[in-house]
Formats: sequence, structure tokens, C-alpha cells
Amino acid sequence: MMKLVALDGYAANPGDISWDGLKALGDCTIYDRTVASEVIERAKDADAIFVNKTIIDKKTIEALPNLKYIGVQATGYNTIDLETAKEHGITVTNIPAYSTRSVAQMAFAHILNITQRVQHYTDEVRSGQWTNNSDFCFWDTPLIELKDKKMGILGLGHTGLATARIAISFGMHVFSFTSKTNLQLSSEIKKMELDELLRECDIITLNCPLNKDTDKMINAARLALMKPTAILINTARGGLINEQDLADALNEGKIYAAGLDVLSSEPPRADNPLLKAKNCFITPHIAWASKEARSRLHTILISNLQAFIDGKPENVVNM
Repeated sequence: MMKLVALDGYAANPGDISWDGLKALGDCTIYDRTVASEVIERAKDADAIFVNKTIIDKKTIEALPNLKYIGVQATGYNTIDLETAKEHGITVTNIPAYSTRSVAQMAFAHILNITQRVQHYTDEVRSGQWTNNSDFCFWDTPLIELKDKKMGILGLGHTGLATARIAISFGMHVFSFTSKTNLQLSSEIKKMELDELLRECDIITLNCPLNKDTDKMINAARLALMKPTAILINTARGGLINEQDLADALNEGKIYAAGLDVLSSEPPRADNPLLKAKNCFITPHIAWASKEARSRLHTILISNLQAFIDGKPENVVNM
């Protein structure tokens, strides 16, 4: 029987999803969290390990002679030394597209929060502002209709496309900076170069991976291209944005607002400039975390391991 060890199971499964499907495939030990100094000891006899954000580097891999399989409980796998894993004959799998709908939903949760400010007005009503108002209605922020606004999507993978479909349903005009050709796009999505998209669009949403080409791609120079009424949404990776540049742009009124579900360091440092920036609305990396999305993640996690056991591995990222 295979020895299975999940090193940081809590984030994806804090207890509301059964581990029984994984336990049926081997002798399984689940740890909620594992700090770096504990990884080798906990995984020393494992045939397969499962990780979310735990770093599995060259030193760790070389210290685990029994290891044959690493199952990443996420889409991103930058925490794994893929080259060393391949050299040691270790299969690494990830879980693609499990949270597409939930992440697109969060992008629009931020958009609707910024344009309608529902929580703000709920708080104002509770504090008596409406009760003490002279008129039948009360508002003290801009209220923005989405119809006919221009949505610019950077990256048109699964989540970018899901976000585009929601935007279209609101009557928005959708543009994308994407490697896809015009022939691959629906007639409702127009391809646009990055600088033009930043200048023209009312709402910009980031849906691209973080790599050497996209690292801090949203910086002072590109923020300067955007409209002072523009809204920036990031549900992808925090490193896509130069955070000090964005904080400066918000505080100086160079763009209107930002809705962020990710930051460059998580949890954020207390001195992260975005935590106190004007019109910056931050959620704690939860776009992926609906129970429905996490249940899909868990199902695919088990399916990936079963496929590996059957000799036909799926979702391999270190071929």
C-alpha cells in the first residue's frame, strides 16, 4: 500500500470535505500545516505527497528517496522544483481549471462592490445616515452602471473567458490582450494591444500567469496610461502589480479604484502600501475557495493519484 502524506491540507479542506477518497488509495496522513523545517521528517517515508503552498525544493526532493509522486492541490506549481523532480523520476501533477467560475465571480464581486458600494451603504444605513436624511434616498459615492463600459481582460484562458462572458451579459464591450488569434475569439471579444487596452478600457482585469514577462507588468508607466475613472481588478497573482506604484496611483487619483484578491506576499506585510491606499478593496485570496470549487479540487486530486497508480498519469506538469 502506498504511503501518502498531505503536508498542508487545511487551506483547501478545513474540514468540510471528506478525505476518505484519498485514504482509500493508501496509508494516508493529513497535516493541516507544515513549516519548512518539518517537511523532510514528515515526508521521509512517503511514496506520494500532496502540497498546496509548501515549497518542495531540490534539497527536499533529494532527501526523500521513496518519493514517486507530488500532487499539487492548486493550479500553480511554482513551489515545486520541477527539473529536480523529473531527474529523480517523480511525477508532478496540478489541478487546472477547478475554480474558473468562482474566480470570475469574485472578479465581478469586486467590480460590483466598487461600482455600487453595497457594504458601504449597508453600514451607512445601520449608522443612521438614511434615517436622518432629508430625502427618500441617500448616496455619497459615485454609482456606476456597467452597460456599455469597456472591459479589458489581460489573459484569455479559462478564467478570462468566464469573466468575459459575465461582462457580455452586463452589456459591456469586451477587449482582450491575448496570444489567441482573432479567429479563436468570439465576435463579442475584440483583440487589443496592451497599451491601447489600458488607455481605452474602463475596467481592467488581470487573468494572466505570473512569469518573467508579466512580473510587475502593471507599474507606474502603465498605470499612467489608464483613465482617472478606471478600475483595476486582480484575481490572478499579486506579483503582476508593482504595489507601491498602484498605491501611489490610487492615492493621487490617477485611477479610480482597485479590487484585489491577491498580493505579492501572503499574508501581506503590515507595511504593504495597498492596505491603506485610497479606494483599494482587498479580499484575502479567497476567489478560489468556494466549497464547490474546493470540492472539484479534491475530486481531481484523487483522480490524479488514481490515474498515476493506473500508469496513465493526468495533468502532469513536468513531462
